Amino acid sequence: MPIPGSGLAKGLAVTLRTMTKRAHTAQYPEVQPELPPRTRGVIGLFEENCTVCMLCARECPDWCIYIDSHKETVPAAAPGGRERSRNVLDRFAIDFSLCMYCGICIEVCPFDALFWSPEFEYAETDILELTHERDKLREWMWTVPAPPSLDPAAEEPKEIAAARKAVEKAEAAAAAAAAAAAAPAEPAAPETDAPITPEGDE
Repeated sequence: MPIPGSGLAKGLAVTLRTMTKRAHTAQYPEVQPELPPRTRGVIGLFEENCTVCMLCARECPDWCIYIDSHKETVPAAAPGGRERSRNVLDRFAIDFSLCMYCGICIEVCPFDALFWSPEFEYAETDILELTHERDKLREWMWTVPAPPSLDPAAEEPKEIAAARKAVEKAEAAAAAAAAAAAAPAEPAAPETDAPITPEGDE
């Protein structure tokens, strides 16, 4: 059975311990904070990787991603081939007044076109200016940190292993071809005439 007033005593003890500690004041903005490596600040766009698949816009729970595109015809790469069409990005915008920083758009992007940037200083006096177009989103890409180094004990990624094996196979084939070209040609065996024996001799 708890002792009457024990809860009040515990609360006062916490208050006394806090009162004896020195307060730490963050000298922001003169001193920038040390942010964790996985900070979700703003989303950067790597435009070259975007194929206008619309997955990010469809999966966004806040519908804050706006994408416009048009189709262009690509001529045939070889004679006799057929023309192809591809999507060309016209507009890619994110309304950060609606964004809840869930990161779903970054996770579902199959071509690594969206990245988290730790930058967080993009407050505006007008809410309409929180809709960042693709030029602004591309500028955030320069602030995206490099990915962390792999664990030395981790298994080699399948893509790297396949690429390494392909390179080793190509190098072995090139070395074999060079060795075959450098080897001197073996002289042909001279033709010898068989001795002619008289018909009567056996």
